Amino acid sequence: MTQQLQGSFKSLENRIDERTFELVKANQELQLISYVDGLTQVANRRYFDRYLEQEWHRLAREKKPVSIVLCDVDFFKKYNDYYGHQAGDRCLQRIAYLLSKAVQRPADLVARYGGEEFVLLLSDTDTSGAILVAQNILETLREMRIPHVPSDKQQVSVSLGIGTIIPDAQLLPESLLAATDVALYAAKAQGRDRYEVADNPPTHRLNP
Repeated sequence: MTQQLQGSFKSLENRIDERTFELVKANQELQLISYVDGLTQVANRRYFDRYLEQEWHRLAREKKPVSIVLCDVDFFKKYNDYYGHQAGDRCLQRIAYLLSKAVQRPADLVARYGGEEFVLLLSDTDTSGAILVAQNILETLREMRIPHVPSDKQQVSVSLGIGTIIPDAQLLPESLLAATDVALYAAKAQGRDRYEVADNPPTHRLNP
């Protein structure tokens, strides 16, 4: 009788262990899903914001630069209208794959920022390093020659904004994003299919 009870308890413990493992695994998968963009399979905006804050504090302590590259697909609404939304989705997937290949270091990150806009976080990277990444993206996409009839270039292109700073614990990460966004729109104003670098360093600081 005692051996039967011990066997039953052991079996129950094993089932509990298996169920616990399944729950932990399921929670990990749910967390992963919550941080990944379903269409492009790169990080989503939620994860980017969290990771930027983490890297911001780390690089502030180490006094090393961080670069942000904002990437916007040129005339994407026209692309969707002409080719259809399914083709538009495939286009975004191809660009996300291109961007993922453009950054290879473990600390770098590619995320879908919203709609047809992506963002790259390049840790411990100065402006010259970010420019090399941007040039590689532009050249690779041109070589891909994805047709885009409504565009004046007749193929898919992107505009890029670059911002770089050595983070400061009293400086808001959002200020770097704002400066980079200005550079992105400057690239669009200058004819698209190019990059522009943010001129002025961010100045938005936390209240003392």
